[in-house]
Amino acid sequence: MLFEEMVNRDYEQVVFCHDKSSGLKAIIAIHDTTLGPALGGCRMWPYETEEEALTDALRLARGMTYKNAAAGLNIGGAKTVIIGDPKKDKSEALFRALGRYIEGLNGRYITAEDVNTTVEDMNYMFEETNYVTGSSSAAGGSGNPSPKTALGVYYAMKATAKEVYGSDSLEGKTISVQGVGNVSYSLCEMLHEEGAKLIVTDINQESIDRAVNNLGATAVGIDEIYGVEADIFCPCALGGILNDDTIPQLKVKAVCGSSNNQLLDIEKHGKAIEEAGIVYAPDYIVNSGGVINVAEELSGYDEAKADRKIKEVYNQMTKVFEIAKNEKITTAMAADHLAESRIEEMMRVRSTFLQTEKSSITKR
Repeated sequence: MLFEEMVNRDYEQVVFCHDKSSGLKAIIAIHDTTLGPALGGCRMWPYETEEEALTDALRLARGMTYKNAAAGLNIGGAKTVIIGDPKKDKSEALFRALGRYIEGLNGRYITAEDVNTTVEDMNYMFEETNYVTGSSSAAGGSGNPSPKTALGVYYAMKATAKEVYGSDSLEGKTISVQGVGNVSYSLCEMLHEEGAKLIVTDINQESIDRAVNNLGATAVGIDEIYGVEADIFCPCALGGILNDDTIPQLKVKAVCGSSNNQLLDIEKHGKAIEEAGIVYAPDYIVNSGGVINVAEELSGYDEAKADRKIKEVYNQMTKVFEIAKNEKITTAMAADHLAESRIEEMMRVRSTFLQTEKSSITKR
């Protein structure tokens, strides 16, 4: 079944990593290296089964291929998942063991932070391999990518506002925000500074209180967020939240947020949200700021240069809207078209990444 899935969706490699002494159980999925070495984050999650972990790794790796390609980056897509409870099972030994596995891939895969992993965790892996991004500045990295992810979402939202309202100004716009975590709170700060009105919800009361007290946000219940009247709905928490139940509740003209895999069924719900008269900004275009930022580390990190590249998210989002209109397809399909077209074009001049090719890793 695994090889069948790899063949059907063109995966290149799956690596199962186990270290008895540290308790490491991890899966590295490399989807595609047509554009260059595969870059994708490392997340830690208490998966109920190994099959669930494998499914997540494969799904996320493919998503990174599309995100990186659509962002115009010369990197492929991959993902690592660690099976374990991040509150109990983390250790220096575990991440250093994983770093050695990544080093063994000899540059085919480069890792970064993701769900439940931190700059400190990246620093541990950096002790064993150069092929890690998002480590601290002392280790040659750019640190926590969350603010840069938020910056990309901000530019994507401005492009979406331009598409829907004719102006990219967010002043006076009401934004309903689902989830106020690290990325989302940074985004909310930008929106507040521009003069937007915020309606927020989160499962964590402290996160809600921070947004209410510091940014003047209005708080609503978890299930209420779908039905509030707003200009733009900004999902920044769970995936699969645009579905048969929630789409009919939305009272907005646009959806633009940072969470991954927002459409429960890309084809079905991509059409449903369009038929509801709502413009959908595809998530992997919206949330690409973080990977654009860490990709800059591969040639020597320059924050100003990274910020200029993140600003291009605005133009990439505009391209998606143009493709959707010109080809009469959904924006979700248009984003895939943008990514696939770039991969196909580069496939004519590149083959699978090999270490004998010039590597741009410069740290150490």
